[in-house]
Amino acid sequence: MIRCSRCREKLSISSEMTISFFILLFMVGFKVNTGACQNECSELRCGDIPIKFPFRLKDKQPDHCGYPGFDLSCNGSNNMVLELPISVKFIVTDINYKSQVIQVVDPDGCVPRQLHKLNLSASAFQFKDEGNYYTLFNCSPADRNLLTKPPIFYYQIPCLSETSHQMLAIFSDSSIDEAPISSCTKLYNLPSVPYGILFESEHVSLEWFKPACKQCEKKGRKCRLKNNNHTESETECFKVDKQGASTKLVVIDRGSWPNIQSVGVILGSFSFVVALVSLHRLYTSDRQQTMIEEFLENYRALKPTRYSYADIKRITNTFRDKLGQGTFGTVYKGKLSNEIFVAVKILNNSKGNGEEFINEVGTLGRIHYVNVVRLVGYCADGFRRALVYEFAPNGSLQNFITSADSNNHFLGWEKLQYIALSVAKGIEYLHNGCDQRILHFDIKPHNVLLDENFNPKISDFGLSKLCANDQSAVSLTTARGTMGYIAPEVFSRNFGNVSYKSDVYSFGMLLLEMVGGRKNVHVTEANSSQVYFPEWIYNLLDQGEDIRIHVEQEIDAKIAKKLAIVGLWCIQWYPVDRPSMKAVVQMLEGEDNVRMPPNPFSSTASTRDNVTMPAKRPRQELPVIFELD
Repeated sequence: MIRCSRCREKLSISSEMTISFFILLFMVGFKVNTGACQNECSELRCGDIPIKFPFRLKDKQPDHCGYPGFDLSCNGSNNMVLELPISVKFIVTDINYKSQVIQVVDPDGCVPRQLHKLNLSASAFQFKDEGNYYTLFNCSPADRNLLTKPPIFYYQIPCLSETSHQMLAIFSDSSIDEAPISSCTKLYNLPSVPYGILFESEHVSLEWFKPACKQCEKKGRKCRLKNNNHTESETECFKVDKQGASTKLVVIDRGSWPNIQSVGVILGSFSFVVALVSLHRLYTSDRQQTMIEEFLENYRALKPTRYSYADIKRITNTFRDKLGQGTFGTVYKGKLSNEIFVAVKILNNSKGNGEEFINEVGTLGRIHYVNVVRLVGYCADGFRRALVYEFAPNGSLQNFITSADSNNHFLGWEKLQYIALSVAKGIEYLHNGCDQRILHFDIKPHNVLLDENFNPKISDFGLSKLCANDQSAVSLTTARGTMGYIAPEVFSRNFGNVSYKSDVYSFGMLLLEMVGGRKNVHVTEANSSQVYFPEWIYNLLDQGEDIRIHVEQEIDAKIAKKLAIVGLWCIQWYPVDRPSMKAVVQMLEGEDNVRMPPNPFSSTASTRDNVTMPAKRPRQELPVIFELD
């Protein structure tokens, strides 16, 4: 008994000595660095904004205190100034070191004035939001009709326009026939810039990727140039203790220590690096996974089935039958049993931050409606995420929207009317039939699936937003949707607030595409002014002419005309002039003689001299609310 006790005592002492020994070897791999260089690179302020690496205050701090291209200055008004190539100066309003984003404004409140000489490719920064390429035109004298004509791909730049002239920005890839610019002079082309910079906000968000110091910030550490070497531009993280001293990992010269100590330094350093890498991987993976798991816990009562990734592989037969590819993932055909088929969307890890997954599960999990695709289940297995839907054997409506002159895939006018009415009822249900109003924001033929009996199912809720049922509008930070179906107010608030009426506009464009087919009019010299199909068809109907679409029976002509008129009601320029989806359903279910809407392509479209509709105040404002998390 005494022998065993002595053995345990020896073992304990031996363990403590071993642990102490490795701790000692581990600590040998560190060096305390308390030189004056830390003081000269300490954090400064200009106004309320801290200045630290990778930025430095020019003329106040030496070069090694900042990263090349990150020089700031502080003017006499105590405003922080960032100078970008070529000779473009912005006032800095905020710096987020963790997300590596800097907010700037133009000193004169007109960012577009400086864009033609801004060359971000020669700097360390780029625009945070996605952009488009524009061509600027000077149109004189000012013609308000320019802003009311389709398409909505050209806009006035407010801060560059005056009463005597308008400055218009037009998408560079637009056809010259699409823009009424005969009285305009081309100025210059702009590089890719976000929409909001030109037309809405004077704030510019710039981000940088190198140096990648945000990982240091997230760990509570600081970042600096490695070995204070301003030429190599390598960076490192370091920790600052309470007294301001910094500690960093250093490499010890092999010849200056006994062999066993050198081995200890290497082992300690290696252990430290392994620990850092492991902690980093755990931190980044756990943060996103925790968000997904917390969401799924809240929605557990909705009872969609949760599958493992192994289940998904089994259901899809190891992803053998690919149905399609989208922005957020790839869709495969799957089989739950010999009789039940499903569509499985494997989400891309590189796209978004899990928002689409949460939108889809959170939205479809609470919906049970015949014209909305059913969510069968989902997979959230680590970073592997998938969505399992009911299978639509006839694919999307996109496959069947062709000219009525073509019999290859044309469904017939009665079937098209049935599909249009069913989709309208589905959108009306989203707007009014749930506990919270659901705004889809991506209504288009590709997102209308057809089952074996060609019953339509609204799908793809990755861009959807929820808002309280007693509110009418939602505040968006960026435009969302598919070009050609996006309502004007989503691009510019000059047309009104973003609301459920934005879905109405998209549905109207879908209706007109169903009526006219994909290639509505062939471009020739004789009809070059009629390329835009909605305006072309409005002019025909307004003049009492046939819509020049092939029909076999008189009832087909009435259906086509009715769908076209309802579509024109839905694409009125201002949201307040569009009907609700409930009114759209009533028009589609009602008599064939639907009243013609105002001309949505005229500058007087909002005046209703010749049209009677339920009384509304012209241009009334819808209350704005913020997105619900």
